[in-house]
Amino acid sequence: MNFSQLPVTSAFCGLIAFVVTFLVMPTLIRRLKKANIVGRDIHKYSKPEVAEMGGIGILFGFAIAIMVGVYLNPTWQSQLTITLIVILLTGVIGMVDDLIMLSSKEKLILLWIAGLPIMWVTPPNVGLLYMLLIPVAVSVASNLTNMLAGFNGIETGLGVIALSSLTLSCIIMNKYDVAIISFSMLGALVAFLFYNKYPANVFPGDVGTLIIGASIAIIAFIGRVKIIAFIVLIPNIIDGLLKFRSAGVMERQNFKPTIVKEDGMLEAPSGSFNSLIRSILKKPMKEKQVVHIIWAIGIFFGLIGILIAYFNKGYMM
Repeated sequence: MNFSQLPVTSAFCGLIAFVVTFLVMPTLIRRLKKANIVGRDIHKYSKPEVAEMGGIGILFGFAIAIMVGVYLNPTWQSQLTITLIVILLTGVIGMVDDLIMLSSKEKLILLWIAGLPIMWVTPPNVGLLYMLLIPVAVSVASNLTNMLAGFNGIETGLGVIALSSLTLSCIIMNKYDVAIISFSMLGALVAFLFYNKYPANVFPGDVGTLIIGASIAIIAFIGRVKIIAFIVLIPNIIDGLLKFRSAGVMERQNFKPTIVKEDGMLEAPSGSFNSLIRSILKKPMKEKQVVHIIWAIGIFFGLIGILIAYFNKGYMM
């Protein structure tokens, strides 16, 4: 196998991310529970305890894969190294938020700072406004993937769908260098989904959800696939707009939780904020049903992204 070929290198990095994340998760889950880093699964009637901050496993698998990518593809060393720095900074912010709960304003500012290094690896001959938009995009995208969350597998599954669309789009458009990033995050997310799907053994925490959005923003700007990245994030964008329109900027601790009945059916509380999930919960549903509907919406927009890539081969977006 010739690892100097970019298509093979990209896929190999994805495989490395999958294997590392898959193998590290059982030990990580045990250690998190032992350290009492747990949360209640509020969408189950019995409210079982589940390990929190499992996104550390995603972060670890992604980091190892990117380091392998740097070794196998030294000509793209600066882009991959900067990407790793931004994702690690975003993950650290997520850990801090998981532990002490940052305010929305604090999180936005810190994520903007975390995105600043990407400005150094942008395509040449771009304006100052374009460069300043990059850390803003990292901050906004990270928050969007963090907001549409809470049900078993929903955020991880949407991440898998979005990164699958971006990866295939990069392959179609012969952007195998940036596909190293998308393959690496995709491999880690697929592995994590085995443990996060219903009934979840672990939650990603903000350390997991924030890095999904950050990676999408990085791929959008470095790979020049901004339109496709925007499209795959449309479910998250709709969710964010619904929440902002109905409740403005609202801290998580002020949210009214979804009502869980004895038979496990979920029901949206009256007089609370609106969201994509609660727009679906017009009638009582099982948690798995809601998650599958959200995933289906994600698949729809993911396929649109792939079609756009197919019909725009050779063009920068």
